[in-house]
Amino acid sequence: FWGATVINNLMSAVPYIGQMFVEWIWGGFTINNSMLNRFFSLHSILHLIIMLLVTLHFFSPHLSGSSNPFGTNSNIYKIAFHPYFTIKDMLGFMTIILIYLMIILQMPYYLSDPDNFKIDNSMSTPIHIKLEWSFLFAYLIL
Repeated sequence: FWGATVINNLMSAVPYIGQMFVEWIWGGFTINNSMLNRFFSLHSILHLIIMLLVTLHFFSPHLSGSSNPFGTNSNIYKIAFHPYFTIKDMLGFMTIILIYLMIILQMPYYLSDPDNFKIDNSMSTPIHIKLEWSFLFAYLIL
């Protein structure tokens, strides 16, 4: 539960709203089964929400035209290739998802680290976690 403890501590360090956020979303500072269920549910749903927003962002120039600083009408420059590009992009996306699902469903632990199955002491960093200088700000918060 070391990772959940780290994320919990990072969230509680946000000024003004951190403590309220941790108590409201996670249910408190202690790491227990209900907190982990909330965390994993939010973790899964957040990816889907971001993917939906990215998809809407990609399709918006094709549907409404892009903006320009001169304020002229950009509809005259629109080309009616939207369905073709959309099908091409969706085919590539579905191919990548199919390959990913084949790996995940046939070999679920192939991409994981065996050290992740150990229950560690939440008060110390696990041995397999290597500190990196790019996360120095997060280590200072902790």
